[in-house]
Amino acid sequence: MVSAAIRPPAVAGAFYPGDAQSLADGVCRLLAGAIPEAPAPKALIVPHAGYVYSGGTAAAAYRLLRPIRSLVRRVILLGPAHRVAVRGLAVPAAAYFSTPLGAVPIDRDALAALTDLPQVVVSDAAHAPEHSLEVQLPFLQTALADFRLVPFAVGHCSPAAVAQVLDRLWGGTETLVVVSSDLSHYLSYREAEAIDSTTCGRILELSPDIDTQEACGAYPINGLLIAARRHGLRPSLVQRCNSGDTAGDRSRVVGYAAFAFLPDEESMHD
Repeated sequence: MVSAAIRPPAVAGAFYPGDAQSLADGVCRLLAGAIPEAPAPKALIVPHAGYVYSGGTAAAAYRLLRPIRSLVRRVILLGPAHRVAVRGLAVPAAAYFSTPLGAVPIDRDALAALTDLPQVVVSDAAHAPEHSLEVQLPFLQTALADFRLVPFAVGHCSPAAVAQVLDRLWGGTETLVVVSSDLSHYLSYREAEAIDSTTCGRILELSPDIDTQEACGAYPINGLLIAARRHGLRPSLVQRCNSGDTAGDRSRVVGYAAFAFLPDEESMHD
């Protein structure tokens, strides 16, 4: 029985398999493979298209969580609000988000700690149809053990407003930050390659001036870049491609990239 307190999946069977076994098998296949020896990431940027398009790129970042599978107890998940107009960062009233792999509890205590911030609003409507957060959940459910979710559907807001929320929830090794975003949309393969390369370069430079035409998740990305600089993190590019490389037409592509944010070695030695 589905409770009103549960946000049901909206894109199961479309962006990813709707059958639990097929979904579990598919995500495990994507996550299989060796991982480089590197510090565990504090934050990730990952794409959110259908798995046939961007699943491999997202999985390349989620593999990095394997060494901290049991340490992460809370995931701050931010993605753009595609379907419902939002000013600020929308959080749900629901108690759980579900996928075919099960229900993920919402960290209500974390949300309660944000009630004084004017940029944080409550809107189940913003979350109900939103795929940018949902497509990350099966990866998180497979890559991590038990965790609670703090989900934000991010609309128009300043990078500083997003960074303020992240700072409030930053925590330690128990808290992972995930920003869900694709890159350029519906350009030719050559145009996308040029624009996405430039965008990735600015992310690597921690330049919080990404535009929504360059990344649909520009608002949460820019906020993460401010917070990352403040907390001594350095991004690395894990993988980049576009839909023309995977399952799409090269005349009209969407760009994808995955980044991991690790402790900056220079900051660690200050």
